[in-house]
Amino acid sequence: MRTHAEIVGWGKHVPSKVLTNSDLESMLDTSDEWIKTRTGISERRIAAAKETSATMASRAAFAALEVADLSPNKIDLIIAATSTPDHLMPSTASLIQDSIGATNAGAMDINAACSGFVYALSVGSGLIAGGSHQNVLVIGTDTMSRILDYTDRGTSVLFGDGAGAVVLRATEDVTGVLSSSLGSDGSGAHLLWIPGGGARHPASLETVQNRMHYIKMNGNEVYRFAVNVMTKASLQVVKDAGLTLDDIELFIPHQANIRIIQSAAKSLKVPIEKIFTNVERYGNTSAASVPIALCEAIEQGRVKAGEHIVLVAFGAGLTWAATVIRWGVPAVAPRLPWWKAILHRFRGQEAAAKSLARRTGRKIPR
Repeated sequence: MRTHAEIVGWGKHVPSKVLTNSDLESMLDTSDEWIKTRTGISERRIAAAKETSATMASRAAFAALEVADLSPNKIDLIIAATSTPDHLMPSTASLIQDSIGATNAGAMDINAACSGFVYALSVGSGLIAGGSHQNVLVIGTDTMSRILDYTDRGTSVLFGDGAGAVVLRATEDVTGVLSSSLGSDGSGAHLLWIPGGGARHPASLETVQNRMHYIKMNGNEVYRFAVNVMTKASLQVVKDAGLTLDDIELFIPHQANIRIIQSAAKSLKVPIEKIFTNVERYGNTSAASVPIALCEAIEQGRVKAGEHIVLVAFGAGLTWAATVIRWGVPAVAPRLPWWKAILHRFRGQEAAAKSLARRTGRKIPR
């Protein structure tokens, strides 16, 4: 009997600081109306000084583990999708592994930019289907505010920070990830990239002066690419799962731009009521976009056991990815706040719990 990978835990974390369009008006030659009309974004979250991709991911991971009722030491592998790692090395996943106390887990990063979470989900489900892993923690996390040029209104108004995580578990039920499709067209690499900081253009006075360490984007070309590949990838995974578009109860696309989402929905001939969006409140959180949206869809009662969901994304590379999931578990909110979950998970080990809390940058309330 074939083994499937079902989502049994989920969690998100977004920073408390909100950057509104009005705030950006004082920084850029832009306006609230201009931003909303072209992107649908009203505000986005910005990481505090001590928040990083790893710390946000750890908090999202704790929430997902609590929903799954799974101890961190039961995790076999952590896959972190990010294009804003804390360091070039070690991997952000290794930092998360240490932070949450997943002592038996392997750890690796995936960089497929905004497509990264769906890429990571496909890799994790494949390892489970192959029989080598039982429990895989998949995380999308990005601190996009650290790589934005706030003199460039074409990019700085689009992005925000956050993290989302899911726990995949092996099951013999026909549920979880049913099909996936991954793609890339590297000929478009220059359309959305950070030219400086890598092996080709290592950090130097010249790269800093030329602002080469910030995101550069050809918005019009990326827009056309995004609508096309999100449509094709969605159709492909639905077909591969043996389903039709009518069988899909909910589409959760990458939250980059409301106009891209609306155009893709029109191309697919899918009612807008079947499309989940939260781009107006978070902007584009890159690899965190899809898992944050999934968590919020669950919170709003949009996800139910037995229903089929399409997750689809596009990103730098250029990359794209989609997957069909048959939801198999009750979609309920976490029972405990994250800090109580730590204490609960480490009963009788308060010192260990407090140590983990400190490493994730939070204090346990007294």
